[in-house]
Amino acid sequence: MSSQVVPISVGKKVPFAFAQVSDEARQYVAEVLSSGWLTTGTQALMFENELCTTVGAAHTVAVSSCTAAIELSLRALRLRPGTAVLTPTMTFCGAVHAVVHAGLRPVFVDIDPVTLVPRPDQVTAAAERHRPGAMVVQHMAGFPAPVDVLAAAAELPLSRVVEDAAHALGARLGTRRIGALSAATCFSFYATKNLPIGEGGAISTDDPDLAGFVRSARLHGMSKDAWSRYLPGGSWRYTVEADGIKANLSDVHAAIGRGQLLHFGEWQRRRAAIAARYDEHLVGLAALELPARPSAGVHAWHLYVVRLVDPASAHRDDIIDALAEGGVGTSVHFIPAHRFPYFRRLLGESECSLCPEADAVADRIVSLPMHQGLDSEAVDYVCDRLAAATARFA
Repeated sequence: MSSQVVPISVGKKVPFAFAQVSDEARQYVAEVLSSGWLTTGTQALMFENELCTTVGAAHTVAVSSCTAAIELSLRALRLRPGTAVLTPTMTFCGAVHAVVHAGLRPVFVDIDPVTLVPRPDQVTAAAERHRPGAMVVQHMAGFPAPVDVLAAAAELPLSRVVEDAAHALGARLGTRRIGALSAATCFSFYATKNLPIGEGGAISTDDPDLAGFVRSARLHGMSKDAWSRYLPGGSWRYTVEADGIKANLSDVHAAIGRGQLLHFGEWQRRRAAIAARYDEHLVGLAALELPARPSAGVHAWHLYVVRLVDPASAHRDDIIDALAEGGVGTSVHFIPAHRFPYFRRLLGESECSLCPEADAVADRIVSLPMHQGLDSEAVDYVCDRLAAATARFA
């Protein structure tokens, strides 16, 4: 299977996301289902090895989600309980929960309204409030955040940085692939991601000790997984030396991932072409600001996020509703985490009132349909409906 598009004509629906499944993925899953072994095994190991090649890292450990990947990576840093960890507020709530579940304290960092990732001055301001022991750097929407610059702004070595690359498989910072820049890089294979598996994640690293810890901690801290114990000649004995969790990836999911990975380069090129077509059609709309481009590197184009300028910003939700009426699916990435009641109770109202730029842009952003199955007619239709909606509510 080389390509798949979502047929679209004016008046039909354009989904926000659509998970393509390759023929190879179907074949590999069928082999797993007939093998008699469904949980973590040979398929997971092969998937990890293939991911190493994709991201350019020495080690990759497959896990159940990117949320689990972030938690396990932070646990691997061996920080004292309650240590401050910088994290952008413009992120998925699960990424912040991962900090809390690792026994650490999140410190929200404001974001640049154009790139949607923190600037160095914002990182420095947050670091001055709470001396951090680590930082989570997010590559928002697939935009490659300057990991080394942000680490320096926090006065942290790269060995104390964990990358949230849930959006960034295939991205590059300069000439370097996202995946081996910091202590650990965390990926997502959720159903809407660039490599859609349904569920799953991975941690890539060049640190063998970190990889070894995560490999054990993803399965209760046990010294042997079930596959190793149940092989002919294997021993049932194991020990537990770490405070682990249940976060391994099944062979069923790994088989899907292996089949999908065969088409990943082709799919990424299609996403870049879709982004370019959006640019071409939307650049003249005065009501919109288009996504930022990295000055050096490659955007992964997990999301195509437009920003509404004033006064249209007051009508963001009306525009989303108008697009929905025309059959165009959209989303918002994200509600700033500091707005949620749980984090306000956990960290205090004053700590959650320090991200004015995130607050200013949060009500102006819209994520347009972005998946490799979109054909040109679908992209053009989205642009036409968006132009009409912004004109209506300007």
